[in-house]
This record gives sequence, structure tokens and C-alpha cells, in this order.
Amino acid sequence: MTNIASSISRRDFLFSAGSLAAFGLTTFPVWSCSSEPRLFFKISLAEWSFNVSLKAGRMNNLEFPVVARKEFGLDGVEYVNQFFMDKAKDKTYLSELKTRCDDHGVRSLLIMCDSEGDLADTDSSQRQQSVENHFKWVDAAHFLGCHSIRVNCAGKGTPEEVAAAGTEGLSRLSEYAAQAGLNVIVENHGGYSSNGKWLSAVIRAVAKPNCGTLPDFGNFNLGNDTWYDRYQGVEEMMPFARAVSAKSHDFDAQGNCVETDYFRMLKIVKSAGYTGYIGIEYEGSKLSERDGIRATLELLKKAGAEVR
Repeated sequence: MTNIASSISRRDFLFSAGSLAAFGLTTFPVWSCSSEPRLFFKISLAEWSFNVSLKAGRMNNLEFPVVARKEFGLDGVEYVNQFFMDKAKDKTYLSELKTRCDDHGVRSLLIMCDSEGDLADTDSSQRQQSVENHFKWVDAAHFLGCHSIRVNCAGKGTPEEVAAAGTEGLSRLSEYAAQAGLNVIVENHGGYSSNGKWLSAVIRAVAKPNCGTLPDFGNFNLGNDTWYDRYQGVEEMMPFARAVSAKSHDFDAQGNCVETDYFRMLKIVKSAGYTGYIGIEYEGSKLSERDGIRATLELLKKAGAEVR
């Protein structure tokens, strides 16, 4: 892999900074009480961390923001649409979810959208249908007060064909989202999208201030168990980042993530000038969901406090 540090252009920096301001995402460092470390970012919780409990019915989507606040002291949440798939247009349900957030001082940050079709489908009619399938989630996110919806840039074909289709699909969805002041952000989520250079090129081609990325620390599987370098990938995506996902699976005896060097990764995030939320996304099985979330939270605090 080539060294991409020099490829982050002044245009990319201005594009990112200007986009944040334009869509109300100017953020500030966290000023904590004396018992907590001073961090350059805020910490949120991704709903996928509770995917086992949610799928088993031991928790529901309405309870999620309350648990995030009461059990972990977190004031930002990131929803996953599959846990309220039939509620995108249900204003009564969304109002109840919003009330619970308001009552507990929780901010709804984004909705992670899956299973709505491929935005980079090389078939133009299928791609347009996928774009339109996401409209209801833009509307729901706007109602809840989110700043973004997270989408996938997936499709079948050559890298060039899928990139062209993805550019067109993301452009159309971003145009719709811009009317609500929302961002459309793409996660590295397998296949071509897990190639940081490829995804960054697509975002540049879209060239819309509300179309960006959500770098995930761990989702760099290109397929067939071929992995893209996670540190390079995050660095390539950070100029366009509107959110960041701290993926974790296992921890060593010192509480460090086995798969990802959080100290190194957070230096990359800080170097990009990012001061927004970093979302905990625990996917491990050795610890319980709650213990895994706590371990990731403590690691973010420890590593974040040491990054200068």
C-alpha cells in the first residue's frame, strides 16, 4: 500500500470542515469533571452493540437510549434500522422514541440503514429504487433530530462500474437528504467499500457537502478473507468523516483491544481534526454485551486521554 499521508489535499480538508459547519456539525472538545479524562472527542453508543439482546427480544429499540444513558452515562446514540424496520413512518412510535431521548438527555445522532437495496447497483432502475427506499429513513432521522443516516455503497461489477453507480446513487440520495439538512455517510462495510482509497474516491466524485464517511475501525474485509490495512483505510476516510465507529471484539489482560491499536487509531482520528462522537460498537462474544461495552468505553477514555 502506498503512503497516503501526502494525498490528503487542502481541498479535502476544506471540504470536510466546510461540510461540518454547513450541516450543523461543528463540535467541541469534551470538558470533563476532574474524575474523568479530558478527551478530544465525545463518546456515543451504537445499537448494534446490543444486537444479540435485541434479536432475542430481551431489549427493544425504545429502551436502547435509556439504557445508554442510565447504565453507561452516554448522551449520544446511533440506531440500527433493522430493530425498528416497520416504524420509519410511524410518527407515534418515533414521537415516543424522541420523548424518551429528551427525558434522559440523550441525542439521536444517526440511523444505520441496511436491507434497503444497493445504492451502487449497476442496474439503474434497481439503484433508483434503492435510493427511494432510503427516503423514509432520511425523514425518520430528521424527525428524531439526527445529523445523518449511515448507508452502504455496495453493488456487483468491476470496481470502476460500481464506483460510477455508487457516485450516482449517493448523489441522488444526498440531494434528497440535503432538503432536511441531513448527511448521507458511507461506512466501510465489506467489498469495495472496505478499500479506503476506493471509497474516498467515490465521495470525492459525489462532491456534495452532505455526503461523507463513517470510518469503522474494524470493517476492512475486502472479501475472501482479504483485508485492507485498517489504519490506512481510516486515514483515507477521515477527511470526509461525519462519525467514527470504535469496533471491538476481544481484549487482553491490560484492557486493550486485540484487533485494533486504539492509541494508534485515535492519533489518526485526532490528526484529521475530528472532535465529534466516536461510537462504541462491541461485537465480541467472550464478554457479555454490557461488559464489552464497558471495556470499550474504558479503553476509549484511556487511549483518548493519552493522545496528544
